[in-house]
Amino acid sequence: MELKNQKSQSNQLKTAVIYARYSSENQNEQSIDGQLRVCQEYAKVNNIIILDTYIDRAMTGTNDNRPAFQQMIADSKHKKWDYVLVYKLDRFSRNKYESAIHKHTLKENGVKVKSATEVIPDSPEGILIEAIHEGYAEYYSAELSQKVRRGMNETRLKGNFTGGYVPYGYIIVNKKVTIDEEKAEVVRFIYEQYSLGVYVKDIMNTLNAKGIYNRGKPFARNTVYKILKTEKYSGVYRYKGQVFTNIYPQIVPTDIFEIVRDKMQKNKKGSRSPEIVYIFRQKAFCGKCGQPISAECGTSCTGDKRRYYKCYGRKNRNGCKQEVFTKELLEETVLDSLITELKKPKVMNTIIKGILDLQNKNFLENAALKMLLSEKKKVEKSLDNLVTAIENGVVSNTTNRRLHELEAKLSELEEKIAI
Repeated sequence: MELKNQKSQSNQLKTAVIYARYSSENQNEQSIDGQLRVCQEYAKVNNIIILDTYIDRAMTGTNDNRPAFQQMIADSKHKKWDYVLVYKLDRFSRNKYESAIHKHTLKENGVKVKSATEVIPDSPEGILIEAIHEGYAEYYSAELSQKVRRGMNETRLKGNFTGGYVPYGYIIVNKKVTIDEEKAEVVRFIYEQYSLGVYVKDIMNTLNAKGIYNRGKPFARNTVYKILKTEKYSGVYRYKGQVFTNIYPQIVPTDIFEIVRDKMQKNKKGSRSPEIVYIFRQKAFCGKCGQPISAECGTSCTGDKRRYYKCYGRKNRNGCKQEVFTKELLEETVLDSLITELKKPKVMNTIIKGILDLQNKNFLENAALKMLLSEKKKVEKSLDNLVTAIENGVVSNTTNRRLHELEAKLSELEEKIAI
């Protein structure tokens, strides 16, 4: 009867979910289909019922920043299944550290990771075999990444295009970046006009008036600014500290590019007086149209300086009728209202509680502090044991010396913790 019960238990069906992943856009759904098929065949042979599948497409296994993977780990808390079934362990992770963490989480939730193609016995030897598989997966990933980086660098050294976005004015011919002369003339025009002080808005209007479009649409402000910021037009391409001058043929003369770069840098935050502080610069938005509120300065007919805030929508004449506010009026009104609100006991208590909660969170999350507290706890335990030994009559020069050492160590740790 007991043998029959054991046999019945051994044949009891287990439940599982399948996790499948492929790494890059060069792979496709066939890779996923293959993984699912093998896992389903494994489940059928081993009396495992598949309840669900979690799939990450074009996701690397070197980190756990994968939506379906994270969802699977979260769902395991409900303990609805016994296994996570994968085609190979490297589909679960190529990072030993993260793999160990997530396997531990699954184990706490009563779930085990199983490979459909790798034989890993459920024994102490299996732990070693699994570690070897995971170590090889991480080594393979690191080696492949190194080879890819080396190959890409060789491609750049040869002056070939390595892929990605092709800036306006260039085309790719036989793996080489080549100038598209018709569009390159537009790029030169934009740079020349901006270097002479013409506003981007006026440059856009001129291009549109001439019927010059970008991908069939009028040039947008962001597109023009992006062109003006692209160093490749000067023939220079930077990548991770290296400078390449053999990939992008020069479209814009160096002197004009430098003039434009200087102007762009000066205009980045707008011209301003260092003595005058606009409190709400880049912080306020129009209540009518939602556009940002800009800080402005003008001179009246009497020669007096007038400082005020103005809606970008009204400034750019998009139909917004929001009135202009003098700098003093807007700032005083907002600050007075803010101070009034902050003085309310309920608001003040909420702020104080938030600050204390943040302080406690930082306190608990501080790794160095945790280490000091842990060490302090060990020293205190050693002191307690030593005091107990002394109380029981175990007294010698050694115990006295050790007692003084531990007390000095405890004092030092307490001082570091206080800091």
